[in-house]
Amino acid sequence: MTRETSTHSSAEPESAVIGAGTEDDLPAIVDILNYAIVNSNATLTTQPTTVTERRSWFERFSLTGPHRLLVARRGNRVLGYAASQPYRDHEGFRETVEVSIALDPSSRGHGVGTALYRALFECLAGEPVHVALAGIVLPNEASIALHCKLGFTEVGTFHEYGVKNGQYVSSVWMERLSPCH
Repeated sequence: MTRETSTHSSAEPESAVIGAGTEDDLPAIVDILNYAIVNSNATLTTQPTTVTERRSWFERFSLTGPHRLLVARRGNRVLGYAASQPYRDHEGFRETVEVSIALDPSSRGHGVGTALYRALFECLAGEPVHVALAGIVLPNEASIALHCKLGFTEVGTFHEYGVKNGQYVSSVWMERLSPCH
């Protein structure tokens, strides 16, 4: 799926094109991830990654089916990505996906995340997905607000369930039943 969508207010008429992630996008995706690794608790990973290390993650996605990777671009610049991945490797979770989103810091607050998630759920509309889950490391009010805006509800919080940089971190889990209908 490739579509152009407005991701800025009327004061900023620029738009982004959202489409399937390609291997050419991987360096920019890695840059976005590495920024989050170093500057936030959005991921519990503590060491920056490389394109080579991230390639096996990229290869899990397809152009059809419930496991997708969408990228927002403006020209040749990747603004962010949204992904749906298996929740767990168990037959009982075959209709459950875990979704995630990451944006270039300069793209936050301009509608890129909303556009990416809406496009992702449009892609999943015909797929056998009953529920989408999102785990959000706290604090992250912007991510919680984005997920609420798109119909997710809070399920609960895992308190101090992970460690990053010597600190215990908590995570709120959110769900969206029948996310594609």
